[in-house]
Amino acid sequence: MFMSCFAFILGAAVGSFLNVCIFRMPAETSIIKPGSRCPHCLKPIRFYDNIPLISFIILRGKCRYCGAKISWRYPLVELLTAVLTVILFLKFGFTLKFFVFFIFISVLIVITFIDLDHQIIPDILTLPGIPLFFLAAVFLVKIPWREALLGLLIGGGVLLAIALVYELISKREGMGGGDIKLLAMIGGFLGWKSLLFILLFSSLLGAIVGLTLIIIKKQDMKYAVPFGPFLAAAVVAYIFWGEGFTRLLFMN
Repeated sequence: MFMSCFAFILGAAVGSFLNVCIFRMPAETSIIKPGSRCPHCLKPIRFYDNIPLISFIILRGKCRYCGAKISWRYPLVELLTAVLTVILFLKFGFTLKFFVFFIFISVLIVITFIDLDHQIIPDILTLPGIPLFFLAAVFLVKIPWREALLGLLIGGGVLLAIALVYELISKREGMGGGDIKLLAMIGGFLGWKSLLFILLFSSLLGAIVGLTLIIIKKQDMKYAVPFGPFLAAAVVAYIFWGEGFTRLLFMN
């Protein structure tokens, strides 16, 4: 229980930093300087007003100085990161594999919320992420290098082929290059066998959410829904439930 609480606190603290990345990366500003400050009055946030989850509750979701509302996004990201950290700890314990997956999931959380806000997936995360997570998969997670390399090539290649065919048929772009690089990063880290589960899960989830939003917002079928968050959700599902599906599919 103590270690699970520690994992929760660790996740919430890292989630607070991920909020900074989500807010500043699209603006191409430093994620280190200046320190945390209110986006409305620009007053520096004191350490006691920057405690993950707790400060939001104590301040009732408002800035201490100007009274402006603090977005619910901040505690949501902290809570999501904390919960996923606990689940990763329960699966792996505090092992090297835990920390590798923890970093990978943290990157996916940043990508998810940036894609939701701006419909972009920053190259600064995926381009270095592709070789780094490939190497982590091979040397730390111990995935056979051929499986990881095939995952990288197939992951990027599948979405690239889908994007080209869609553009050829519809005469408009349907999938951005960020999604292609993201799936290449995912495939390089989890191996090619993970991709079928991830593509099926993300496509099904994306279709359900997309159709629901189209109905609610009364949009036509061309309404754009970012695909990155569904790929990230599929990765989380695969880490916890997908290995059984893969073993059954490939009989190993």
